[in-house]
Amino acid sequence: MEQPKEPKFKGALCQIFVRSQPYGGSDKSNNGHRYDSVPFANGMITAGMSCQLIHYLHEDHDAFFELCKAFNFIIVRCNPGQIKADGGDQQKFDDAMRVVRKTGVQIWPSPDVMEKMGAKDALCKVATMNIGLEDTLAYYSPEEFVAGFKKTMAFQPRVIKQNRGSSGEGIWIIKLKEGNYCKEYGERSCEDGEKLSLMEANDNHEEEHTVAEFIEFCVSGRNDKSGEWTSKGVGKYLEGGKAAGGQLVDQRFCPRIVEGELRYNLIVDALVGIIHKKPKEGGISAVGGTGSTYTYYGPEEKLFDNLTTNFLKKDLPHVMPALDLAEEPVPLWWTTDFINSSPEGTKPEEEKWIVGEFNCSCVGISRCLAAYCKEDTPNASWDDISEEDKAEAKKYGDLMGEKALAILSK
Repeated sequence: MEQPKEPKFKGALCQIFVRSQPYGGSDKSNNGHRYDSVPFANGMITAGMSCQLIHYLHEDHDAFFELCKAFNFIIVRCNPGQIKADGGDQQKFDDAMRVVRKTGVQIWPSPDVMEKMGAKDALCKVATMNIGLEDTLAYYSPEEFVAGFKKTMAFQPRVIKQNRGSSGEGIWIIKLKEGNYCKEYGERSCEDGEKLSLMEANDNHEEEHTVAEFIEFCVSGRNDKSGEWTSKGVGKYLEGGKAAGGQLVDQRFCPRIVEGELRYNLIVDALVGIIHKKPKEGGISAVGGTGSTYTYYGPEEKLFDNLTTNFLKKDLPHVMPALDLAEEPVPLWWTTDFINSSPEGTKPEEEKWIVGEFNCSCVGISRCLAAYCKEDTPNASWDDISEEDKAEAKKYGDLMGEKALAILSK
């Protein structure tokens, strides 16, 4: 669409063309832009704002960020890892974007929002809400981890999540092999030699280790004391300390994870769709590539009324302040994953769903996937998307434009 002659606000959509990768990255159409940039930009234009597509070049870092200060808003659509893959420095980019944010330019999402919402300890900060579990703990040092984990593990099955992994790597579902859990929390702590049955969420593979070996792997990685590991990961989850993102979150295992999780797709505070992601039989994780099945529901789905009300009406107004982001609006386009924590047989209207993850880090619009280039479709473009999917993507974009305009007009 053409840019408005007198825009209500001036905006930009920031991307990066990864010169070392085919097509400029796995998220690009044949024109070098992200496959889902069209609905974002056109949504802003439909709302009466301008939205120019700009590419970050690390060689022109200073000039690029000087230009950024001329806009009222910037939508950042650089996939994690792409700036580094192109030879740039993600930290340098983030720090410069923080400076731009301080001048009053709205950044969706700002580096702070992306970092704090994406951090696993976000689950601890919402622990007392309807969507949280009160016995969710965060560990930032080996000492905290050893003392806390031995106590929680002795009480009930746990999920231990590292902060820096993706696609389920470093997320462990853990049970005592002997099943000898204590009746009251704190009644006992695990011994170093007790055997653990572990399953990792990235590929649902299983391992068996002692408590001491698991702790050693999490803290120091692979060595003689941690034993033999078949995990694709390297451990060392606390490396660098809190400042470097070294942390572990310890959460109660919810057995009904085998029934899958719900992904809520949101545009600011508006729910636009729900996806039920069910793991392959025998698995626990529903991340892509593990054989999981997806079922799609509309935002008004009665089956999940209880969760929708608890999340959107009761909890959402408190989420950003709880994450130390009180000055920031809710992200423009983001997702939240939920797990059913209720015992089997609970009535749907009484079920308690708890948050497993917030994600606002370059979430894609799946309706546009036909437009990204890959080996068998090297010339994929916007024209390859079906009319039905284009229409749905336009609805998303138009709603983003409406919501963005309302936030900028405050």
